[in-house]
Amino acid sequence: MWRSLTIVFFLVFSFYISAQDQPVLTSAPDWQLFTETGKEIKSSDFAGKPLIIHFWATWCPYCKKLQPGLDKLYKTYQTDSLQLIAVSFWEDEGATPQAELEARGMSFETVINGDHVARNLFAVKSTPTTVFIDKYGRIVASTRISDPEDPRLEAMVKLLLEM
Repeated sequence: MWRSLTIVFFLVFSFYISAQDQPVLTSAPDWQLFTETGKEIKSSDFAGKPLIIHFWATWCPYCKKLQPGLDKLYKTYQTDSLQLIAVSFWEDEGATPQAELEARGMSFETVINGDHVARNLFAVKSTPTTVFIDKYGRIVASTRISDPEDPRLEAMVKLLLEM
């Protein structure tokens, strides 16, 4: 028990340091967006499962750098019920985010036109921003880390799976 509490404190504090101007939310807001093909994706689709939301844009070099690390985590822990959805926002006219992810070799899906969700519901101020939500729908952490090898990313995933 104490080990888990210590890990939680360390992770939350570490993520807080990397995203000090991000407001702390306790419960993930409800949202709904669409993929490029028109498929509706809603927050309720992930109910009862740990979730990573990756806020990004096709033009963002830091997003491009981070995505292989997120994809690796997703592939590694998907069998443990980990979910990952990308939310594309602040896009240039004519951008095709899902095609861009596929060209980069990513296996996760993205929804598009996520400006309202990013800014108004999750208070995202820059790309990339990664939000970790536990299976109870609580936001555990939010970070702007762009290093795909940062060990805090995997530590947070493991924490989500333990909760």
